[in-house]
This record gives sequence, structure tokens and C-alpha cells, in this order.
Amino acid sequence: MYALFEEAGKLQSGRVLSDTDASAQMELATGKRVKVKSAQVLLRFDKPQPTELLQAASALANTIELELAWEFAPPDEFSFGQLAQEYFSDKATLTEQVACLLKLSEAPHYFRRAGKGHFKKAPADVIAQALVAIEKKKLLQAQIEDWAQQLVDGQCPASVQTQLYKILFKPDKNAAEYKAVVMAAKQSQRPPLTLLQQAGAIQSAYDFHWQRFLFDHFPKGTGFPSLQAPALPQDLPVADVKAYSIDDSQTTEIDDALSVQGLGSGTVTLGIHIAAPALALQPGDAIDAIARQRLSTVYMPGHKITMLPDSVVQTYTLDAGRACPALSLYVSFDEHTLEVQTTLTRLEKVPIIANLRHDKLDHIVTEAWLSDATFAHEDPALDAELPRAELQFMHRLARHLKAKREVVRGKPEQFNRPDFNFRVDGVGDHGPRGDETVHLSIRPRGAALDLIVAEAMILANSTWGQWLADLGVPGLYRSQASLAPGIKVRMGTRALPHAGIGVPCYAWSTSPLRRYTDLVNQWQLVACVRNGATAALAAPFKPKDASLMSIVSAFEDAYSAYNSNQGTMERYWTLQYLQQQQLQELDATVIKSFPGEVPVVRAINLPLVLSLHSAPPLERGALVRVRLGAVDNMALDVSASFLALLDAPSAPEEDSAEEELSAGPLTIAMDLDEASDGEATTATGGTAPAV
Repeated sequence: MYALFEEAGKLQSGRVLSDTDASAQMELATGKRVKVKSAQVLLRFDKPQPTELLQAASALANTIELELAWEFAPPDEFSFGQLAQEYFSDKATLTEQVACLLKLSEAPHYFRRAGKGHFKKAPADVIAQALVAIEKKKLLQAQIEDWAQQLVDGQCPASVQTQLYKILFKPDKNAAEYKAVVMAAKQSQRPPLTLLQQAGAIQSAYDFHWQRFLFDHFPKGTGFPSLQAPALPQDLPVADVKAYSIDDSQTTEIDDALSVQGLGSGTVTLGIHIAAPALALQPGDAIDAIARQRLSTVYMPGHKITMLPDSVVQTYTLDAGRACPALSLYVSFDEHTLEVQTTLTRLEKVPIIANLRHDKLDHIVTEAWLSDATFAHEDPALDAELPRAELQFMHRLARHLKAKREVVRGKPEQFNRPDFNFRVDGVGDHGPRGDETVHLSIRPRGAALDLIVAEAMILANSTWGQWLADLGVPGLYRSQASLAPGIKVRMGTRALPHAGIGVPCYAWSTSPLRRYTDLVNQWQLVACVRNGATAALAAPFKPKDASLMSIVSAFEDAYSAYNSNQGTMERYWTLQYLQQQQLQELDATVIKSFPGEVPVVRAINLPLVLSLHSAPPLERGALVRVRLGAVDNMALDVSASFLALLDAPSAPEEDSAEEELSAGPLTIAMDLDEASDGEATTATGGTAPAV
């Protein structure tokens, strides 16, 4: 005897080996034996063979018209045998009954299950809706198949192009476009990324990396709504100083300027003047909402996305030739010992005499020019145009302040690697295309102008941070418990020591046009200037304000992502430089070497870290010559093989905070450059807000 039964919604058949009231032991056509509950058995029969029965019933089921079967079906609950009697004849055969069972089971939009072998007719309106849905599904499937075929043929459908980066980075696996790419990848036996490249969906490797960043962090685009910058107060006193900013030529968000008064009098006052958008912008207004969403300007070679609209930046930036509202810190020093005598913070208008550009002046404002009053360049006009006496004092003061910090740190700051400047030619208004000519140049770390700005910003950030703490006004601080390995710089709302810089506390306050944390701290500082001892009550952010911690969390996430994007773009342009210059060999230092692992090296004259294959055992610090292979701009990788050992290992570099031991895209090193609030070059090159 044989039996037809249903298990997990699937119709099966087998030979009955034993039978009881509760269950039956079955042997399937495969030879497998199963135990089936009696409630699951739909039919018992002696012949034909189960496989023959199902084949014949399946063929007959294909001839059954669902609309006609629905008309013949009883209005109430019925069995498949009853439908066979209504549809075929009152003496329906076993094959006809099983055919009806198969047809009923595959048409849930016409017939609903109502128990063991029983069904019920679906209402006519439900059937109509189901048929429309089925037709839509068929059309959609046909569309998916058509799109997939286009991709296989090397063409990208417009709908796939529109959803490209969503498909790649955050796919909706139920979306037709995603299914088409998956289907095409299977049919062509190619990875989806390769498939899309060959179909022309990805315009270029540069566009791929750039659009991926925008998709994750600027899904609505980088444009700004039309907003009018609030006017700055006009009743501020005008400072009796001559201030100069020191930035890169590409800088438009000029946050800081410096002045010197009292040279030769025995007491010299250094003025640190910071652009004051906090005098006009207010927490919670429309412009603040934009700044709080972006949190920082995004930098990369040849392009940047500003935190604030350009119209707002131009209103508050410290442009030369005008008196700009500023938050000024005046620190008086003994001219001979350089010890601090007094500090004073004011809100005022500061006359900006000139915007000095260090990339045009580094070869002029040198250590020799600053330390020797008799030193002159071939063109005397160059010396006459610069505030030489003021720069000489500021440089002497910067070296003194740096030495004092190094005493607190317990060891001197040593940076053995240079910075790299990127210049991309012919960039349009909307940023690079990715095929422009790129120029890389080396800029020694610790250049004189950099040192002046860095030490002035450390002085301001540490002084103002302590002032906030003394008045009980909360702020956003950077801190580092010690210089021990693994102890990272953290951000919080408490004034804690920063061991890496060597100051008792450090509150970012000197880049309010480029970093949201600095704008928040400036609001707090303005309250301190205006209210003194009662500032804690008047400040926008009160002690234990939960919103400060939410700003900290959001800022760290955004800043990390922005820095990662900068590292990605710098690596892209470095690889472009290799190709454009047709470099085949370079010298590098081994920075990672463990037994059984591929060594990692850092190029001597390029911001490039890469894995070194086919190398003998090497020690960390060894100087080697490597041969470059193929460049993969999509993966941001270049193969390299060992050529020769040039020199024995030297002493390890000290600034391990910058050590990037990955052969993948470079990341932005966070170290003592965080003191400088000009648009400083990073360890991996390019222009960025100092971390």
C-alpha cells in the first residue's frame, strides 16, 4: 500500500511499511524511512506507483482552469476530492483527485487552506487584487531580467545607475535594482564591482571613493540652503593693534591672527585674535543647525566641504584690510625672561593688516632670518614687507613655550618625518575629476611660521580652558592621561591634563569657523567675558548639560570619518602621482616586520605605506629599495617587491602616535599638530584642520 502525505507544506508519497491509528512508517522513493502522523496522510492507494501517480497528476493539473475550478467549487469548506467530483465527474479517479490537490495547493490567491486537504474559496475582490499583484510581480521580474541582461552586455540601466551607491554600500536586498545586479553577477561570473565598472556605472576610481563618502555622510548633497549671515555687533571697541594671520594660501576660513605690542619696553603683549561668529550666531538658530550637523570642515587635496556656508564664512573671517570682530586673548610677558605676567580676554574689533601665507613665505621666514637681525635676502623688499621684529619675538617666545611644555611632557617632541603638500592643477568649482595633474612637495615639520602659530594656539586653548574651569563654566576639552603606549587622546567636558601637549587642560577654542567644538567653547567664553563670576548662569550650556556629551559623541564620529576620507583621498592622489611620474622604484623604511608576516614599509619621500612582498627577513627601521608594480586605484593599493637592502636599521622614530602600520589607505595621525589651528598639513599630507 502507498500513501500520499503532506510534510512542512510539501506533498510527498511513499510505501507504507506499518500503520497504526496514530502514525505510519513510510519508505520514500529515495529509500529513506520516515514516521508520519496519521493526521498528515491525505490518501492511501494500492496502485499505481507513487512516482507514476504524481507525474500523471501533475500533467493533468496543468490543464485545470483556475477560474472554472473556482466557479465549480462549493461555497463552503471543501476537500480536494469534492472539487475533483465537481470539476471532472462524480466518479473522479485517483489521478484526478491528486491533480486537484496539486492545483489547489499552488493557487492560494484562489483557494485558502482550511485544514487537512481542505480549502475554501477566496472572495472575488481578493482574487482580483491578487491577480493584479501577480501581474505586477511578473512584470517586475521581467524588468529585473532585462536589467541583468543589460549589465551582462556592458550597459548600465538608468535605474541601477541612480541607486548605484545604495546597491554597493547599503543595499535593500528586496529592491529590483539590487536583484538585477546579483542576477547579472551570477550570470556573468564576475564580482558586482567589476561588473558595474565594465558596464560604465562607475565613472572613475576617484568618483567611486568620493561618492561613497558623500553617500555615507552627505546623502542630501553638500550644498547649503539660502541663509543670511546675522550681522556682527558694531559697537565693539577697536583694538589698538596691528594683527597678522598666518595660513596656507588655500585657506578661506581665517580663524586666527596674532599681534605684538611693547617691543623694547620690557613688557611685551602677545595678542591672539580669534574670529568671533559666536557674537552673531546663536545655539538653536538655522545656521547653528547646519554647523551642528556637519560639525567640521572636510578637507582633502584639491577640495573641501566647509562647515558653514561661504557667505557666513566671509562675514566672520579675519580678512586683511578691515577691522574684524574677534575674541582676543592678551598675554603679557617679561621681554627678557619670557615669563607670563598677566592675561586678559576681550571682545573687540581687530584691524587685520595682512594675511600672511606660509607656503609663500617659508623660504623667507627661516630660522636664520628670525634669529639674526643682520640676515637679509637678495630682495630687500621682501624683508620690508614683513613684520620682522614681531615675528622674531613670536618665534623666540614660541621656542620658549615649547621648551616649557617639553619639561612637563618629560621628554622633547621629536618628529622625524616631513609633512607633504598636495597641489592638484585645474580643479573646477565642483572639485576634482580625479585625472588632474597632482604635485607633491615636502615641507619639513616644525617650520618657523608653523611653530609660531602652533604655540600661540596652545597658549590660547590652555589659558581659556583653565579660565572656563575656574569660573565653573563647562566646555569641551581634549585630554590625555599619560604618554604611555595605548593611552589615547579623549574628548570630554572636564578640564583634565593633556600629557601629549604638556598642559594642565586644553579646550579647542581657536577654530570656530571650521570646528563646531570651538564654536561651542566660544559661546561659553563670550559669556565669561560679559558676565565674569556669574558666567555659569548666563552661558548657553550649563554644568552637566547632556547636550554637551551628545556633541562630543557626534563630533568624534564625524571627525574620524572626515579624517578617514582625507586619508583615502590623499592615498588616491599619491597613487596618481606614482603613475603620472612613472615611478618604478623608491626607497622606504621598514615600519613593521614580524616572522611569518609580510613586512610593511613607508616611502621616504612620499606619503605612502605599502606591503613588501618577496622580501628576506628584515628588521624594523631598515632602509630598503623596492620595485613598484601595478596600481589599483579602486582598491587604493600598489604592489611592491623587495630589491635591495640599503642601510641597517636605525633608531625607531619616537612619534609613534603617528605610526600607521597598515598597508591600506593612510589615516590621519592625531598628535601634537592638534595644537596648531591654522590649516596645518597632516602627517600624511594635504591641508586639514589640525587635530
